[in-house]
Amino acid sequence: MAEKNYRVLVINPGSTSTKVGLFDGETEVFSENVAHSAERLAQFGGISEQMPYRRDTILEMLDAHGVDLASVDAFVGRGGGLLPTPGGTYAVNEVMLRHSHDGANGIQHPAQLGPQLASEFAQAAGGKPAFVVNPPDTDELCDLARMTGVRGVYRRVHLHALNLKETAIRHAASLGRRYEDCRFVVCHIGGGISVSAHDRGQMVDGNDIVGGDGPMAPTRCGAVPVVELLRYLESHTTGDARALCMKTGGFVDLLGTSDALEVSRRAAAGDAACKRAWDAMIYQICKTIGEMACVLEGRVDGILLGGGMVHNDGLVADIRRRCEWIAPVTAYPGEFELEAMAAGARRVLCGQEEPRTYTGVPVFTGFDD
Repeated sequence: MAEKNYRVLVINPGSTSTKVGLFDGETEVFSENVAHSAERLAQFGGISEQMPYRRDTILEMLDAHGVDLASVDAFVGRGGGLLPTPGGTYAVNEVMLRHSHDGANGIQHPAQLGPQLASEFAQAAGGKPAFVVNPPDTDELCDLARMTGVRGVYRRVHLHALNLKETAIRHAASLGRRYEDCRFVVCHIGGGISVSAHDRGQMVDGNDIVGGDGPMAPTRCGAVPVVELLRYLESHTTGDARALCMKTGGFVDLLGTSDALEVSRRAAAGDAACKRAWDAMIYQICKTIGEMACVLEGRVDGILLGGGMVHNDGLVADIRRRCEWIAPVTAYPGEFELEAMAAGARRVLCGQEEPRTYTGVPVFTGFDD
């Protein structure tokens, strides 16, 4: 009997738009970036208060495409606002809805609307399944990766887990192997930059992209020596420092722009400041790839590059020049987020994977001794 082509609707909320895609099996029926009025969004006090407005805007688009929610087998939302949890596909439950509504992880981000919208549409479709797949707070760090030299202070992880894991799954398949049997260093290179070590299906190490860790990025400062940060705080606020980690660091602070394409063009045209910042970012990416290769004890099946900046051939060539002695470097420009969300749901619907239960208990709270 042929395997059923499950229809899956995926929902990925962003700051002023929501990416929505409909998949029939592995085939994308359509995807659309549903724009939301910035003026309307500004009227809401918090992220979760935007939910009815975003829902209605998305429903208008689905109606224009002739999509009947009852024809959809499952709904997947981006899993923002959750506490650290292992990777996988999670059924949306009441604990998850409460945490996504409140932003239990302390980071207010539109992605926390994902579980809420998926649940709302699933109920409207007659009680269909609703899922999240490899949420942003996916945490599979090994114990050694968590340690610092300060008692009670631990390394935490925020990564582009969804795209990182999907890139690794796809590359393993291209080798005729399973993700669970491979070791990869996987990067997402965009507005934020994730560099991660994947050891046989577990993302055992990586940088905290919202915590001032890893390479600098267009909007993020990356790792800064603690003493220099203390000196910075003598004339700035802690709020200023937090903003450098997520919004105002990197190219924004150094060059006054977050446009990586503009920076690369200016660098190529001879702008010394842009060339220094561009080259330093690539240098730091390569240095972090080397760290992750050491985590995997040098047994690396591939170095995989994803994200928007990977469309830049010069960036890919520079990373190959510095890192290909470790393992083959393969570029996957752009992202697979919608495809990854649909694939996670299909694996559960087809019985290839058991859905996980979100308990709301963080995967790590500290060591006992």
